[in-house]
Formats: sequence, structure tokens, C-alpha cells
Amino acid sequence: MKPPFLRAFCALLLLLSANPSSAANDRGPVILAAASLQDVLAVAAVEWARQGHAQPVLSFAGSSALARQIRAGAPADLFISADEDWMDVVEKGGLIQPRTRADIAGNQLVLVTPIRQPVQVKMGRGMPIARALGSSRLAMADPDSVPAGKYGKAALTKLGVWTAVSPKVVRAENVRAALALVERGEARLGIVYATDARASRKVRIAGIFPAWTHPPIRYPVARLRTSRHADADAFRTFLLSPKGRAVLARYGFSAP
Repeated sequence: MKPPFLRAFCALLLLLSANPSSAANDRGPVILAAASLQDVLAVAAVEWARQGHAQPVLSFAGSSALARQIRAGAPADLFISADEDWMDVVEKGGLIQPRTRADIAGNQLVLVTPIRQPVQVKMGRGMPIARALGSSRLAMADPDSVPAGKYGKAALTKLGVWTAVSPKVVRAENVRAALALVERGEARLGIVYATDARASRKVRIAGIFPAWTHPPIRYPVARLRTSRHADADAFRTFLLSPKGRAVLARYGFSAP
């Protein structure tokens, strides 16, 4: 089986080759974005196109997989990470254009449970999450690499329950894959962003992790060093503008 970043890389190449008859600038800039942004960026891309621009090409995956794509030479214009760490990796590798990095949004970390088979958990230090799960599982993005999983591990560690619950963790490729496990009832609890929970009709929020339990959730954007698309920086600026921020707020994202 191919590793997640390689599968995502191949998917991006297929996406870009879907219409080989189009010249590069007949297509909008290529955006590599964290999976949790897929709904809001789809709307932002449409609004951008209504202003007379070519609609951006959007490719979503876990930030870790996207960073590895960029390091492998992915043909893209902008990178939007779900944390500072993976943007730091790309920046330290000399792979973004100077002075183009900026935070576009923030988020909250939540515990979700299926609507049809809810699990009750009282949030707080020593929370009985392992006992509440019983023989079921806790779905979360890979806590060793994917931002949502790293935030989740930090929160559970701060609350003193990571050691007890870690054997029950199902590691997903990204936060939307973790959400899907809860939606299907394959995991009775999951850790996702508040915006992911809001986007689903099959889960409800069982609790919100206090902000002090994990690093601040920020989404930095930057233009990649290899970008040549004329609209790349303009779309980045749009996301940072009042209109772009309004779209993000409409989908539950907070100001950075």
C-alpha cells in the first residue's frame, strides 16, 4: 500500500492532468490545503471565480502528507497547513516565497460521538474516556504527524488520560477520515475540529477541549517557491481579505 502522502501526490498529478488541452494559466492556481478546509475553500474558490478569475484547483490531505508532497516537488502554488509546525518544515526547507506566510484562520478541538449511538463523557482532568469507550475505539488523525491528531494527543496528555486511552486509538490519515469513522459508527468517539463536526449531520459534539490543553490551532498560508501562476498571490490575498475572512467565519472558523 502506498503511504498517504504518495497517494495524495498521485491524486494531485491525476487532477492536474485531467484536462491536458488547457494551458496552465487557463486553470486557476493549485492549492494544497489541510483536509479540514475542504468545504470552506470550495466556496471561497467559487466566490473568487465569480470575480472573473480562473477557479483554483484544490487538493486536500493531511498537512503532513501535503508537506511531504511539496518536499517531493509537487507542482502547486499555495500551501495551507492546519498547524504552524508543518509550515515551519516547508519554510525551513526554503520552499516558500519570502514574506508570503500569514495566518488565515483558527479553530477549536472537539470530541464527537455518533448521533444514533452517543457516548457521554464529562470533559476535564482525568476524564473517564477510556471507560466510556468500553470495547469501542477513539478515532483521531495520526497523533504522530497530522495536526488534528497532534492537538488531540496534546489535549489528552494535558488532561492526564493519554496513557489510558492510547491503546484504543484508531489512527486516520487526516481529520476528515477520523470523522468518517465516527459517522459510520466504527468508532464511538472521535477528536476533530469544531468545523468538521459542524459539517456533519451524523455526529454531535460530546465536549470541547479547553484551549489551554493544546497549542493554538492556526492555519498558515504561504506561496510556494516554485509557484508561477499569475493569480496565486492574489488568491492568497483574497483569503486574508474581509471577504475571504467572512467566508471562513461562515463555516465556523475563527479569526487567527
